[in-house]
Order: sequence, then structure tokens, then C-alpha cells
Amino acid sequence: MFGNTKKKASDSMTNQNSSSAINTLVGGTHVEGTIVSKSDIRIDGVVEGVLQCSGKLIIGAEGKVEGEATCQNAVIEGNFRGTLIVTESLDVRENANVVGEIKTGKLNVQAGAIFNGNCDMGQKIKSIPTSDRQEVNAS
Repeated sequence: MFGNTKKKASDSMTNQNSSSAINTLVGGTHVEGTIVSKSDIRIDGVVEGVLQCSGKLIIGAEGKVEGEATCQNAVIEGNFRGTLIVTESLDVRENANVVGEIKTGKLNVQAGAIFNGNCDMGQKIKSIPTSDRQEVNAS
């Protein structure tokens, strides 16, 4: 007569806000290839390849990322080597080691951090180019 007002478990699962979810790659895990995440991701293991994150990228103190990474915001406590594009804010913590080509809207590097490479910052990055890399020819 009044109908079923109870929601199915699957209905409530699909209504959860994915922006509050954090993907985690724990220490001792090694991934090679491409990772695409629509929410935040924390790396405490090793990633070699391409990492595309629509939210915040956190590289923990024991984490290591080598390759290309794109994200909205980033906090680096561990090691990053490669090309990093952060559309908003990059926070490099005191024990971090960052080497490579970096593009970011805002940059915060704490005392004690190692930060080497080229960095373009200050401009609002409208989109994350996937073919922005240039080939270097040895002559």
C-alpha cells in the first residue's frame, strides 16, 4: 500500500561521494604501467609508469614514483622522478626527493627537501596535456 521505502545496499553504495575515497598503494607493492584514479591516491609502494589522478596525489615517506604523473594537488614526502603536472598546488615536504620536469599552479618546498629540475609555475593549468613531452635528439 505504501510501497517499499527501504533502499537497497547497492543504491546507497552508488550515492557515496567518490571524492572522499582514497586509493592506497601500500608499502611492498610494486606497480608498472598506467594507473588512472578519479579520486585521491596515496602511494607508499613503488609506481613505474603513468599515473593520472583527478584528485590529490600523496607520495608517502617510503613511496616512490618514476615516470609521468598528473593530478589536481600533490603532497610529496617520498621520491618522485620524471614529469609531474599539478593543476593547483604542489607541496614538497622536508624529506622529499623530487627530480624532473614540474608544472604547477602553486609550489611549496619545505626546508630540507631535494628539488631538482625544471619548474614552470604560477599559471593556472587549464588542462593536463598528454603529449606535452618533447623528444631530445642527441647530435
